[in-house]
Amino acid sequence: MFSPSLAATTGAMRPGLISGHYPERNERENGWLERPFSVLKGKLGRLIIDRESGLHKVAAAINRRGELLTALDSTQLEKLLVDLHRQLHRCGLSDSLCIEAFALIRELAGRTIQLRHYDSQLMGGWTMLQGRLAEMETGEGKTLAATLAAATAALAGIPTHVITVNEYLVERDAKTMEPLYRALGLTVGTVTQDMGPEQRRAGYARDITYCTNKQVAFDYLRDRLLLGNNRSQLRLKLESAYADNNRLSRLLLRGLCFAIVDEADSVLIDEARTPLILTRDVDSTAEQAVYEQVLDLARQLENNRDFFLDHSQHQVQLSLEGQRKLADIQPVPGNFWQNARRREELVRQALHALYLLHKDSDYLVQEGKVLIIDANTGRRMPDRAWERGLHQLVEAKESCTLTAAREQLGRLTYQRFFRRYLRLSGMTGTAREVRPELWSIYDLRVQRIPLRRPSRRRELPPRVYSGTEKKWAAVVASVKEMRHQNRPVLIGTGSVADSELLSHKLTEAGIAHQVLNARQDKNEAAIIAAAGNLQQVTVATNMAGRGTDIPLGCGVAELGGLHVIATCCNESKRIDRQLSGRCARQGDPGSHQTILSLEDDTVRRNCHPQLIKFLRRCLGKGTLFQSKLNLYLIRQVQKGIECRHREARRTLLQLDRQTGRLMAFSGNLE
Repeated sequence: MFSPSLAATTGAMRPGLISGHYPERNERENGWLERPFSVLKGKLGRLIIDRESGLHKVAAAINRRGELLTALDSTQLEKLLVDLHRQLHRCGLSDSLCIEAFALIRELAGRTIQLRHYDSQLMGGWTMLQGRLAEMETGEGKTLAATLAAATAALAGIPTHVITVNEYLVERDAKTMEPLYRALGLTVGTVTQDMGPEQRRAGYARDITYCTNKQVAFDYLRDRLLLGNNRSQLRLKLESAYADNNRLSRLLLRGLCFAIVDEADSVLIDEARTPLILTRDVDSTAEQAVYEQVLDLARQLENNRDFFLDHSQHQVQLSLEGQRKLADIQPVPGNFWQNARRREELVRQALHALYLLHKDSDYLVQEGKVLIIDANTGRRMPDRAWERGLHQLVEAKESCTLTAAREQLGRLTYQRFFRRYLRLSGMTGTAREVRPELWSIYDLRVQRIPLRRPSRRRELPPRVYSGTEKKWAAVVASVKEMRHQNRPVLIGTGSVADSELLSHKLTEAGIAHQVLNARQDKNEAAIIAAAGNLQQVTVATNMAGRGTDIPLGCGVAELGGLHVIATCCNESKRIDRQLSGRCARQGDPGSHQTILSLEDDTVRRNCHPQLIKFLRRCLGKGTLFQSKLNLYLIRQVQKGIECRHREARRTLLQLDRQTGRLMAFSGNLE
């Protein structure tokens, strides 16, 4: 149930006299005693036992109340809604009123969008309204569960943000759920990349706003820049009284009141390694003239003598020999070449572009433009660019037109941004591995939600091969076997290049199939909708693992359901589980299998060559024990990557705080 103080604090979560015109949580710097306590709290998060008994009682209470609503007509429901709306505004989010709201929302959902919340979704919605993260298995209906928490908070007058990972889901979810919200007397808006300031302001002015994590965070940064260091509520009120174009009227958001983060592990964990940097174009004609020359110089340097590559850390280090060679080279036009630090930094970036960033894996080239690929979702990110000249160097490497350099206006990490919401909640299918970090960084407790129906997912024995050719041959053979059974197959690959290579091999084998990667992301919905049909074969990057349902075609369930093949070991086991979760949803049958190679990028970049050589000898003998040994070592590599990423997030947050303290004399860093 709720804490006793929740109903009393509801008023403080609304813009107004109590919390001001732009409510948000003031971030308090951890003291010397609180920092180790935060770490300890995260470790204790592993020991917390989920108690579902309270959730079952809540679901039972909602069901009892819901039975009384089924016999009411629309006029009677409308009267109940008006009364509930008034009481929520006056009394806040009390248990009894929230149970009443959940029952009414479920009844109206069945009448408007023909979807009625299951008990597991009632538990998930209740968990989110409490300010916790609901871990619901893939396919359990998180999108519908979120409407319960979002609508209840909005009925209480709390501006609510439903934050998801891409704009396709933003528009789809808002459009699907709008009839329900309209029946509740609520307004729903969306915020997408192509909107101007007025459209964004209108979107955030709605009761419930669907948006991506990038858009809402950057709009918050824009508001911080507009407010500057003088954010006194009294001054803002006075400005609005005598100035037409005052700052209050130009703000985009209404504050950070309540957020429901979809795919919360991806947003709060995976994307938290990269800081948010708000920029603007600047004149960089002088620098652009030297990028080609610097790339030519970088190509003359010799690996393991002039520089060293660290694939695991994604870094380049110049040796003393390399530094001396750069100092002796004929100066490149431009004053910056005389500065050793700037010279070496630019060459390191050029080496990074040449050897650590790969076409069709880290980026795409389309219509003469370099588009970054999100490593976690496989989708294009046209609104992002690498910093400090790296993006321009990649463009020069690919013979594209160079874009203008960017000047930093504001900077913020996801950790600090989401901690500023007065109430933060979320939902995901994969949170158990990062439960300690979510609690220690965001104060976000994870609550596992029971399955609606028992799982019928089968895991076939994993296979590990010595080379990629053997792996792809095994994948093609497995696809042929499943097609012989008339079952659909979804194959997950680690990059655009791998998906297209496998597509070529399937074509050679005479197997009809569909490909879904960053090149086809506009057709994602249509491709995914057909992936569960009889004999359908779909090759996809990680983008097939987030937010979209794969309905089974007629007769597929009787044949065994969808079969999923994972052909790579991702940087996080959570992403692997997302892919396997595409099959056997909501009690349907299904199976999944992992087929790997010791030449896969994840293994090759993070394992010592001598260890890989030893593993190949083991694989040559082909015993079951040796195959399991190789799989175990590959999983250890994966754990090492997860550990490094966790350390990178912790370091980024510490540096952000330290920089904020050092720059405090000049005003807010943001």
